[in-house]
Amino acid sequence: MVKLFITLLAGLLLLLGSCGSKPKPGEDDTLTSGNIQIAVDETFRPIIEEELQVFQALNPEATIRPIYCSEVEAMNLLLKDSVRLAITTRQLTDKEVNYFNDKKFFPVSVKMATDGLALIVNEQNKDSLITVNQFKKILTGKVSDWKQLYPKSRLGKLQLVFDNPNSSTVHYAIDSICGGQALSDNLKAQKTNLEVISYVARHPDALGVIGVNWVGNDADSTRLSFHKAIRVMAVSRADSATVENSFKPYQAYLALNQYPLTRNVYILLNDPKSGLPSGLSSFLTDFRGQRIILKSGLVPATAAVRIVNVQDE
Repeated sequence: MVKLFITLLAGLLLLLGSCGSKPKPGEDDTLTSGNIQIAVDETFRPIIEEELQVFQALNPEATIRPIYCSEVEAMNLLLKDSVRLAITTRQLTDKEVNYFNDKKFFPVSVKMATDGLALIVNEQNKDSLITVNQFKKILTGKVSDWKQLYPKSRLGKLQLVFDNPNSSTVHYAIDSICGGQALSDNLKAQKTNLEVISYVARHPDALGVIGVNWVGNDADSTRLSFHKAIRVMAVSRADSATVENSFKPYQAYLALNQYPLTRNVYILLNDPKSGLPSGLSSFLTDFRGQRIILKSGLVPATAAVRIVNVQDE
């Protein structure tokens, strides 16, 4: 009788301990509950952290664990079925779609926002106008000294700094700016966008390339000013950059496509049973999720953007 009592007591404690706990990874999930991992291009960490905080507050039975990594790693995790949702700056290729289809999966790409690349320099660098063609020459190694861009510059050898060799930032530079040409061997790679900001803030000769949502001034709710530790360059499509034809990555200029270095952000979803990844995708593209994107300084895919006049620094 004593052994039976102990066995029943242990079973009861185990049952009580499991009640109210969140599902373990791999268990069935619904649109608003479950325990999943998602892969996120590290460029969008600030936005996704805020999105997940709100989503999980609204859905307390949902646990979403983001893996912040390079875009290449995010795609690999999706292809290996380690995650069912990835945030990237590109859609699936035909080859990747066919790979999924062969396994009887039918993934979708959903546009979430419009983003841009920000070119940042040290506060001591007063030259803040640049053309797309000049930036291309820097990327391919044809320009390696600040005096080649600005003859009166007191700076020396230009240090070009990216976040990660496999990042979406690097891929955009190769595909959209350099037309597939290889980048210069003189690139300096950090690990994250935050490390790029820190490096540029310490090195007057540096030119950093990061995602737009990292350069916003958190103390400015209007998103009309930038991070105080660095200077953000204005970029022109013209042959020669002037104040009139150059634009900084303000939200309005992204929306109007006046800022040259823009790109889209996509949700890549492979969720055949329409579980928690589908629920998160719906949230990211509905009113609440899009409002967070609007506040971040990017351009939401579905919510309206109010255009206002801004005065450059």
